[in-house]
Amino acid sequence: MSASDDLPVVRTLAELTALVEEHRGLYVRWSRGPGTDLADVSSTDDLTGAPMPGLSANPLDVENWWRDRPVEVWVARRLHDYAHLPHEKGPGVRPWVLSGRETGRGPDNEPLVADARPLCWIDSGVIEEARTEVERQERPWGPLRRTGR
Repeated sequence: MSASDDLPVVRTLAELTALVEEHRGLYVRWSRGPGTDLADVSSTDDLTGAPMPGLSANPLDVENWWRDRPVEVWVARRLHDYAHLPHEKGPGVRPWVLSGRETGRGPDNEPLVADARPLCWIDSGVIEEARTEVERQERPWGPLRRTGR
């Protein structure tokens, strides 16, 4: 697939879960999209401005310790944890799925991905489904976020 923003759109949490179950090595990135990101395949550390060797992304692969728990809950959590980013990073920021090669770790221990191959956008309705799934859990939590002093 090209670096174009003209990607298929995953419209349900079940559809994204099926993608994660079928493929290893997928990541979700919250940005203005591959058209912007793949022009310079590098993220920048927000604190120091240092360039990093790859795109900052979050892995979607299910960890072994998750065992036989529902993959849909895993995927929901991976999305919900960073659902605040569009509000903090500004207009046009939304989630998309990519595959690629890890080149290191960013300051929050997130994978840095090179040789990125965009796969699909994630519809905002999927983020709402993820929030609902997290809230349905016995001990729900809010998205991860840093707050200023």
